Amino acid sequence: MALPVSFDHCVIHVSAWELSNAFYRDVLGAELVRRPNGWAYRFGKVQLNLHGPGFTPAEVARLPVQPGNSDLCFEWNGPIGDAVTHLNNCNVPIHAGPIERFGAKGPGTSVYFRDPDGSLLEFISYRPNSGA
Repeated sequence: MALPVSFDHCVIHVSAWELSNAFYRDVLGAELVRRPNGWAYRFGKVQLNLHGPGFTPAEVARLPVQPGNSDLCFEWNGPIGDAVTHLNNCNVPIHAGPIERFGAKGPGTSVYFRDPDGSLLEFISYRPNSGA
């Protein structure tokens, strides 16, 4: 039985607004959304809410999110070789890949890299034969 549930947002912590905003905007194509006490990054219908400098969570979380402890995957809607080229053009070192992985849509090819705080990020492509 399917429930009326879909993914809305998750939370990451950044240590520098300007550095992180530029990275997520330029490298991942995020829409920057100004919030009363910081920022959020929107990717279509889903959002990354942010904890960062000057942010005091009102929280219900048992342990606050810390900079660098996230692991997030983003779908690259093209050949993974194009993702590699994009990361190289943005001077973002590739941590691993391209390697075969299994994501929300099944088998794909991924490259891994890190954000300015060290969180592990992944681009996955579901295009057949999309290796670099």
